[in-house]
Amino acid sequence: MLSILGGLIAVVISVLWILPNGFGNAGGEVMTVIIGSVALGLIFGGLIAVAAGISAIKEQAAEKKEQAEAKKEEPAA
Repeated sequence: MLSILGGLIAVVISVLWILPNGFGNAGGEVMTVIIGSVALGLIFGGLIAVAAGISAIKEQAAEKKEQAEAKKEEPAA
């Protein structure tokens, strides 16, 4: 319960800090950080997606190779 109350207080303070007429008036700086964070998140997300795609392609190639080897080893009926 205490953590919920602390979280709500933190949210209220941060919202007041961001607002243009709030006590902190840090709206411009906060937006700059948010925009930069979104850009970096997209870059890293894209790199992770590319790595996952390359890994999936390698797995498919290895699976096809294993299936081809398994067909070679099957006894002829």
